[in-house]
Amino acid sequence: MSCGKHHDTDCAEVLDKVYTYLDGELDEGNCADIRQHLDECHPCLEEYGLEQVVKQLVAKHCGCDQASADLRAKVLERIDKVRSEIAR
Repeated sequence: MSCGKHHDTDCAEVLDKVYTYLDGELDEGNCADIRQHLDECHPCLEEYGLEQVVKQLVAKHCGCDQASADLRAKVLERIDKVRSEIAR
């Protein structure tokens, strides 16, 4: 995905790190880069918003249950497929 504008941090890199960002697992420098990019890039902000809502929904309904490796792989595969469709 790209909005067509130049950013210091590439759209694909931001979307690859969005879950790590949401989990608060990035250092402050990376967090600042992600926040700046999301402030400048509407398509990534929309994608971030969607992923944040999905994550909150899963957390609300699944609590602390660990997803199986198979389920995790299927979800990540589906996310990649949707990203590819959006990028077209």
